[in-house]
Amino acid sequence: MTGTFFGSAGRWDLPLAWVCLGVYGAFMVLAQFLMDPELRQERMKPAPGGIDRQIRWAMLPFMLGYWVVAGLDIRWHGSEIIPQGWRVLGLAGLAASLGLALWALTQNRFFSPVVRVQTERGHHLISSGPYRFIRHPGYLGGAGSALCGAIVLGSWWAFLPAAGVVGVLVRRTILEDRFLHRELAGYPEYAGTVRYRLLPGIW
Repeated sequence: MTGTFFGSAGRWDLPLAWVCLGVYGAFMVLAQFLMDPELRQERMKPAPGGIDRQIRWAMLPFMLGYWVVAGLDIRWHGSEIIPQGWRVLGLAGLAASLGLALWALTQNRFFSPVVRVQTERGHHLISSGPYRFIRHPGYLGGAGSALCGAIVLGSWWAFLPAAGVVGVLVRRTILEDRFLHRELAGYPEYAGTVRYRLLPGIW
């Protein structure tokens, strides 16, 4: 992330970009420390089965494009396109979004990158933490971090690949929700109580 962004920007003197990358780095380190050890193994090498196993490859061009476009926007147009105040608010949104994703990760020991029922790990319904309010808080956190990160980096153009990230996550939410309705015991009843998938009061 660091090399792609600063290489595209052609400069290093971008304090809020460094803070943005620091927030991402802190999230990655905390996630490794706080997640269930069996989940760490599942996330590194998911067991066979399930659906939508290629989401990481689908996400990759948008994630790379996100950092490249943001960097090039700064190289060509400068780093003050988005007002400083908005960028600080974006930083708060980024931290909140990644915090939500981390909360979901620590509450849900079945947070696999593959949509499957992990019977070998005693998969059961999770309804604690952020899952009391929406059914897919991790995806909301991922989408929010992509959009808020574009603001922090000061690039309106970065919203284009960020929108691609959001699109992949919305598609994943639809597929996963349908799958869990069919395959996970208690999920239809849970969905009847927690009505919204990503955005409370909207969807």
